[in-house]
Amino acid sequence: MALELFAGIPVSDYQAAQVWYERLFGVPPAFFPNDTEAVWELAEHRYVYIEHLPDRAGHALHTLFVDDLDTRVAAITDRGVEPVKRETYSNGVRKITYRDPDGNEIGLGGGPV
Repeated sequence: MALELFAGIPVSDYQAAQVWYERLFGVPPAFFPNDTEAVWELAEHRYVYIEHLPDRAGHALHTLFVDDLDTRVAAITDRGVEPVKRETYSNGVRKITYRDPDGNEIGLGGGPV
């Protein structure tokens, strides 16, 4: 069974959000379906997109699990984006949380150190 993902994030300021997500992901969008959406392909058939939807902005909660958490967090920090929270759960799984200018939360999770 194939698994594909197309996860949306509503934003109030499309241009500012595009800049912020480029810094978070480290690459420009893979494509623009229209004038109000920008799409990043994070892995094959796994996409995150922002969409200008001011009335819904600030309510997204997404967590992405990665196998190189420390490397990614360091690279994001180098691009000027700081996490708002760092957590370690009782099973050793770690989660680093970022918030975009609207308050949407993007978490990066990974296994124990």
